[in-house]
Amino acid sequence: MIHKISKKIVAYKVINEAEEAAKEKVAKEASIESMHENVERPEVLLGSTYKIKTPQSEHALYITINDMVLNMGTEHEERRPYEVFINSKNMEHFQWVLALTRVISAVFRKGGDVTFLVEEMKAVFDPRGGYFKKGGVFMPSLVAEIGTAIESHMKFIGLIKAEEMSDHQKQYLAEKRKEFEDKHNTAANDDENSFPDKATLCMKCSTKAMVLMDGCMTCLNCGESKCG
Repeated sequence: MIHKISKKIVAYKVINEAEEAAKEKVAKEASIESMHENVERPEVLLGSTYKIKTPQSEHALYITINDMVLNMGTEHEERRPYEVFINSKNMEHFQWVLALTRVISAVFRKGGDVTFLVEEMKAVFDPRGGYFKKGGVFMPSLVAEIGTAIESHMKFIGLIKAEEMSDHQKQYLAEKRKEFEDKHNTAANDDENSFPDKATLCMKCSTKAMVLMDGCMTCLNCGESKCG
C-alpha cells in the first residue's frame, strides 16, 4: 500500500513482532478475572455440602462450600471456593467453628493459591487423641477432617489434581490383598473400603491398610512400600 506523508518525519520506531506479541499476551492476561477480596459476590453461588460424622459427637457436622465461577463462558473459566459454612445441632464447638469458617472464607476471597489450607488443617492433632473413620482412615482431629472435606471439594472443582493410581497398580494391590487374605485365612469386612483386621496404620495415607507381604510392609490402599 502507498501512504502519503503530509507532515515532516521527526521520529520513527521499528515494530518488533515479539514485543507486540508479548504486549498482547500481557493485555489478555490482564483481562482475565481472578479471585481477589474486592470481587463482588453474585446473588447465586454454586455449592456442595459434605457430611461429617465422628465418634466424638452424637450429631453430625454439615460443611457447605460455595463457589464462584470466574470468566464464565470463556476458555479461562474456573470454579473457585468463595465461602464456607459449618452447621450442627451440637453447640459444643460453635465458637471456634464459627471463627474457623470466617477465617477460611476470608482466605478463599483473598485469592491466590489457597490449597495450602488443606495441609495446614490436616496437620492439626487433638490432644485427646484422634479416631478412625469407616474404612480404617485415621483422623487426628475434627479440624483435620474438616480439612479433608475441603480437600475433597478442591479435587472436585479441579483446584487440586487428584493422584490416581494406574490400572496396573490397582490390579497389583488387589492381587496382593487377596494373597494376604488367603494366606492368613482372613478377610476384610463387608465394606469394600475396609482392609484386613491385622493391617496397621500407613503413615503416608493415614489408613489402616499396611500389611507384611513378602517380608516387606506394603500399604493395600496407596501402594506405599518400605522396600521402595
